[in-house]
Amino acid sequence: MRDTRESRLLLVLLVAIAFALITVDIRGGEASPVDSARHAAATVFGPVENGVADAVNPVGNAIGAVRDSGDRHDRISALQRENAALKQQLGSSARNRSRVRQLDTMLKTAARGQYGIKGAQVIAIGAAQGFSWTVTIDAGSADGILRNMTVLNGDGLVGRVTTVGPHTATVLLANDPDFTVGTRMENTDELGFATGRGDRPLAVQLLNGKADVKKGDRLVTFGSSNDKPFVPGVPVGQVIRVDPSRGDLTRTVYVHPFVGFTKLDLVGVVVEPPRENPRDTVLPAKPAKPKPAPTVTVTVTPSGNPDPNADAAPDANAAPDANADPNGDADPNGNADPNADANVPQ
Repeated sequence: MRDTRESRLLLVLLVAIAFALITVDIRGGEASPVDSARHAAATVFGPVENGVADAVNPVGNAIGAVRDSGDRHDRISALQRENAALKQQLGSSARNRSRVRQLDTMLKTAARGQYGIKGAQVIAIGAAQGFSWTVTIDAGSADGILRNMTVLNGDGLVGRVTTVGPHTATVLLANDPDFTVGTRMENTDELGFATGRGDRPLAVQLLNGKADVKKGDRLVTFGSSNDKPFVPGVPVGQVIRVDPSRGDLTRTVYVHPFVGFTKLDLVGVVVEPPRENPRDTVLPAKPAKPKPAPTVTVTVTPSGNPDPNADAAPDANAAPDANADPNGDADPNGNADPNADANVPQ
């Protein structure tokens, strides 16, 4: 349509009529003169609006779903992160309880031996440093750690410090083939040298070839000069096999170490040796021997009331009755008859 003067006048007129109808409808309220026209329009155009809404709503819902999918994805991601955090927290609680037990046991061991220790955590294993059995701990020279210091945990001897950095140190484990430590047998004081054999039991060469040693005997460290690299009294292990004595100057036994070298976590480096040799006091208490179970013996005793119906057999060795009637006429009461003729030989 061309923009002419007549069209502009028609547009102004329609706008004026619309405002007039709106004003009349508002003032009329429920009695509005255009109310009937509104109802008629609703009757005519209502079904059309519903049909259009039914057709358009799925599209609108799809658009809304696409628009909300980002928020839902973010919410799912947040829930997944919360779930992972809760699982980690539960795992951390179990690990913390385990570390508390390890620390408590280690402190008790250090107290029995009067060792001054510096606690540390194993942060790496020997694969990064070669094929030897070594671990790296998170304590170094800044923490007072020096070479050739004894390393232990709550179970016993772990190893000795070999290299030291400012904040880390390397520990050679007691099961390494290059590891050797002087040992002393519990109670008998037999001396020897224990050597690591990897994942096999330690081999201990006793200096006395005739030493009286048996399975179950326990060993501790003998100690070194100036307590380096080993302080005395640290539990080493328990004898599991004894080679037969062949008259040699030495004797070899095999010892299962107290420490589990494949599951090390918290360790203690002995930075202050004991004032006195603790001897065997650091060894754990031996389990109590089980008491033998009492045995019950049942003895069957015959009854004192014989069976009245049983026929008693005459005793062939029974002595004759002194009151028996020689003539066989016995008195019912068991007394001999005074008037009976005695059978006296003439």
